[in-house]
Amino acid sequence: MIVSEAFEGKTYAVLGLARSGLATVDTLVASGARVVAWDSREEARALVADKAELGDPLEIDLAGFDGIVVSPGVPLNRHPIAMRARLAGVPIIGDIELFALARPTLPPHKVVGITGTNGKSTTTALIHHIVEQAGYPSVMGGNIGLPILSQPPLEPNLHGVGVYVLELSSYQIDLTHSLDCDVAVLLNITPDHLDRYDGFAGYVASKARLFAMQSAGQTAVIATGDEPSRDIAHSLRQSRGNDVVDVASSDIGTREQLGWPSLQGPHNAQNAAVAIAVAKALGIDEATIANALASYAALPHRMQAVRTHNGVLYVNDSKATNAASTAPALAAWPAIDGKPRIHWILGGVAKSDNLDECAPHFANIAHAYTIGEAGHMFADLLRPHMAVDDSEMLSAAVRRAARIARPGDIVLLSPACASFDQFRDFEARGDAFVAAVSALE
Repeated sequence: MIVSEAFEGKTYAVLGLARSGLATVDTLVASGARVVAWDSREEARALVADKAELGDPLEIDLAGFDGIVVSPGVPLNRHPIAMRARLAGVPIIGDIELFALARPTLPPHKVVGITGTNGKSTTTALIHHIVEQAGYPSVMGGNIGLPILSQPPLEPNLHGVGVYVLELSSYQIDLTHSLDCDVAVLLNITPDHLDRYDGFAGYVASKARLFAMQSAGQTAVIATGDEPSRDIAHSLRQSRGNDVVDVASSDIGTREQLGWPSLQGPHNAQNAAVAIAVAKALGIDEATIANALASYAALPHRMQAVRTHNGVLYVNDSKATNAASTAPALAAWPAIDGKPRIHWILGGVAKSDNLDECAPHFANIAHAYTIGEAGHMFADLLRPHMAVDDSEMLSAAVRRAARIARPGDIVLLSPACASFDQFRDFEARGDAFVAAVSALE
């Protein structure tokens, strides 16, 4: 856990007591701060009742508070806490901002911050793996599901300073004001989370703020595969020159990628290219980078090879919660001699009424199996292009795909949807897929 004298004697309200909120309470209390915590769930409040005062920041007097720490899940564009804080003159921040405030009191270190619509978790884990292979102390945190405040403070070793590798969603960036990343990374920007922003332009501006917080001489690494990312890179280059590193997927050769078993597909070519650029910015040598790319193991639920059964490969890509993140998975296994090989399981809570980003890869799909709330809609959309089984349930889709698939085929769970109709989260959905695959006889 990170403890810092930066918070001693200060007063904070903490709204939302999930993983990051609980870690925030622990850090602030251990650092000597007064903490007033709240969550709408009684069981969550019980977890901090012996550490913090309980009080709803929508009801208590906020005069004299140094900040209101909210969960990234709180929609500031429509939650009353935003106006309440503004009237009280109290800043709304997140746990990443607390980490940024604590940095001057921590041992010497560097921070890599990674954002983008898709690919953040894989790239974060890959950079962390490369840094560890180079011998540096390193931890991951942020949107990857590991609250950074609960991670141990890094002590420099003989190889040099520690490196914090942070996955940052746009929501977390919105709640951060002083995170000066030694290396800031943008992977891509496609429409997402538009219910939280003033149109797509507002979402793009949120991503761009990661670079605005950097000081002179820090490095910006930007993958320029989409127009908004290219625009941000161009704008930064005008003011920062050589501090901006442009990255293209074409920087990775097909022969190179074949040597990286857990980094297949065009999206992983981009992730690898970015990770290489970051590692070079940190001063890591090319031989170490090459060995780390070859030894990297995929994260669960992100193009995770689960099992080969009767000659059929089963792949869990449950983290693909929109069409843009599913499209690269469909491109990873092209048809051979005109024969499509992918048995695609998709559906859940749709983020749009189309699959336009996936359409260029329909020729790679032998059969589709739709599930969940969007299943019927997607089945109707796909039938003109391929065979479709409107399976409704994930377990049924796995069983039906297993009956139809032939040796050399791939059964791919890449839902292009959120999970909340049938599952708690994408992890639970992926775990259900793994269980269904493991049950095949």
